[in-house]
Amino acid sequence: MRSANARNGKSWREKLAGYPRLPEVKPIPERMQQRHGPGTIVTPSPREVDEAMKRVPEGRLVTVFGIGQQLARQHGTTIGCTVTTAIFASMAAQAAEEDRRAGFSNVTPYWRTLKVNGELNLKYPGGLDELMQRLESEGHTVVQRGRRYFVEDFEKKLIGS
Repeated sequence: MRSANARNGKSWREKLAGYPRLPEVKPIPERMQQRHGPGTIVTPSPREVDEAMKRVPEGRLVTVFGIGQQLARQHGTTIGCTVTTAIFASMAAQAAEEDRRAGFSNVTPYWRTLKVNGELNLKYPGGLDELMQRLESEGHTVVQRGRRYFVEDFEKKLIGS
């Protein structure tokens, strides 16, 4: 199966540079106000998400939700769009792997970005084995719960904690 990357001919790095209309700040949609209340939401740019991921030092972690909160603070909004943030985090991970294959050594440490509850994102490059190896080499313990994998006590290692 060919990747989306192969279909449109753009590299992942080029995709991260796309989306010229982002970031965008809008009122929180009515359907979301019951959960979040009134206010504003930022839809970040891919580059903002990539930059947030790059700032996570070795031994520390961040969640997609945490990146969304950080970007909301930067833009002075109530919330950040976590769906878009998660999509762009995956793009940043793919771009990092593309960069690594091209010989770059200082790539975005995507393995340090977890799902909201500390779960590993198995769609990141390398899959479970590589993610576990990278995280464990930085001092984290990965545990299996059912069919899913989590960093144990991830809350204690979040940036800002």
